[in-house]
Amino acid sequence: MKSFEKLINLLGVDKFKKLQHCNVLIFGIGGVGGYVVEALARCGINNLTLVDFDKVDGSNINRQIIALNSTLDKFKVDVMKDRIKDINPSCNVQTICKKIDSTNINEINFKKFDFVVDAIDMVTSKLAIIKKAYENHVDIISCMGTGNKLDVTKLKIDDIEHTSVCPLARVMRKLLKQENIKNVKVVYSTEKPSAYAIERKPQSAIFVPAVAGIMIANYIFKVLLEKL
Repeated sequence: MKSFEKLINLLGVDKFKKLQHCNVLIFGIGGVGGYVVEALARCGINNLTLVDFDKVDGSNINRQIIALNSTLDKFKVDVMKDRIKDINPSCNVQTICKKIDSTNINEINFKKFDFVVDAIDMVTSKLAIIKKAYENHVDIISCMGTGNKLDVTKLKIDDIEHTSVCPLARVMRKLLKQENIKNVKVVYSTEKPSAYAIERKPQSAIFVPAVAGIMIANYIFKVLLEKL
């Protein structure tokens, strides 16, 4: 197991083998989610389910780890699966190529997962995912807005009740209160929108989405280790 030799030396064989059996569900394989998957795969987690309906677009190349000229117009879940297999051929990668919302969320069995990642930006879908994880008592971490941000040092992980500045977190906070859902961990930024942005629609560079993804993966890694 040369690929994971240094990680095994860091964790010990027993913990690494237990970590391999963990099962993580990731919604959104874009600027944030792609880095989550990449990091988890490089940690030896052998069961990953990827959910995304989108294809790689030229506008993704500036920030998404799977976006290359050679992957344009390919489904993101397929590109990410091939990348994971190239990193860790023994990884069990399942893909769901569809847009998930409240009408089809029940098609996914949340109970079989150890952790869920919400890395999408559609509010109604985020709410459906968080609600389903909450109902099934599955740990979840959700990513708030990373658009129009440039300062990675302003990223934090906290309970959504403690968030500030982020407009998406404010909306989600209100919706989760209405559903009486509590103790939801999120990654969010306290940075005010970049003064450089020339359009109202959120724009993005690689830095904040990538670091947010790595932070999510690191959080999952630490939580899973504590449970082993």
